[in-house]
Amino acid sequence: MNKLKNTAKPSGFTLIELLIVIAILGVLAVVVLVAINPVQQLARTRDSGRKSAITQLGRALQAYYTARNGTYVTENATWLDSLVTSGELASAPSAISYASGNAGCSGAAEQNNLCYDYDTTLGRVIVYARMESNVEASKCATGTVAYFVYSSRQGRGGLVCSASAPTAATDGTTGGWTWNSVQ
Repeated sequence: MNKLKNTAKPSGFTLIELLIVIAILGVLAVVVLVAINPVQQLARTRDSGRKSAITQLGRALQAYYTARNGTYVTENATWLDSLVTSGELASAPSAISYASGNAGCSGAAEQNNLCYDYDTTLGRVIVYARMESNVEASKCATGTVAYFVYSSRQGRGGLVCSASAPTAATDGTTGGWTWNSVQ
């Protein structure tokens, strides 16, 4: 007299339930990929390498200047090699590529995608690299580009925003580039 004998429910998931779960997982995967944005993560990684290299080079340039009685490395295509040859650097920083292929060294000596400008008249140098991540670009006003610069005049490195590539002659002067207050 057991009436429940033939009413057993089959075990497992229906096709609809499986499709819903797969769709939810797909949406979550897309959300995570958008949040992570691998292209921007790579750009931030390259920017970090540039900042480290610029800081290292700025210190090496100051050491070179001190050891050579107030003379900086000549601005030419092998300025990094000169710092290595002099012993101020153990080895030149590796070239850090740009997604756009453009280092932005307008008018300055470029080696390994790093820029060097020496103003012999004023006796000061800068070493710099263009930043490419949206995080760094967002710190600058529209129409300007973010650069990480080490300045012998300022004795420090930092982010600057400029409509054109920075130069040692316009280092922090009127009409030139200025340090970005957002670091």
